[in-house]
Amino acid sequence: MGLVTGQQAPEFTLIDISDTKFTLEKVKGKRFLLTFYRFASCPFCNLRLHNIINDYRNYGEDFEVIAIFDSTKINLEKFTSRHKAPFPILADEDNHIHHIYQIEHSISGVIKGIIFRLPALISGMFKGYIPWRIKGSITGMPADFLVDENGIIQTAYYGSDEGDHIPLHLVRRFAQRRDEIEMDFQEV
Repeated sequence: MGLVTGQQAPEFTLIDISDTKFTLEKVKGKRFLLTFYRFASCPFCNLRLHNIINDYRNYGEDFEVIAIFDSTKINLEKFTSRHKAPFPILADEDNHIHHIYQIEHSISGVIKGIIFRLPALISGMFKGYIPWRIKGSITGMPADFLVDENGIIQTAYYGSDEGDHIPLHLVRRFAQRRDEIEMDFQEV
């Protein structure tokens, strides 16, 4: 079923790639994007992370991004540290937080992503995001949660395939505190 709009974002504690403990308490009072990914070397995931980093300056100072990978910390460091992300990249080694946020798994979603998002897959691989080492679930689907300054989920977006994330222009609108986001979802 998944989490829905209006629910409190479940609390968690994880370690980021720089060995810092992260809790949602660190973003209290800010709006944020909580974004879930598959394994650390996933080309779709790394391309998305790259795109968020490039768009990050458009979100403003009162907005944060939190990226959670189904990965060990060591593997995550190896594949994502080169991004030099201005936000936390967290390792969910035992998949516990993915489970709490009800992240879906789908073999057909993997196949659909490879077929229908082939240009994105190729683009990611040309940028050097090659899945040399798969540690984590290959069938995990992406999910994005836009959470307000009170910790309430305003949008829960569960991807239908391995490259399906909430569009970045909607993240931008939410970060800039525009309320038209729900109308935009009806147009997508």
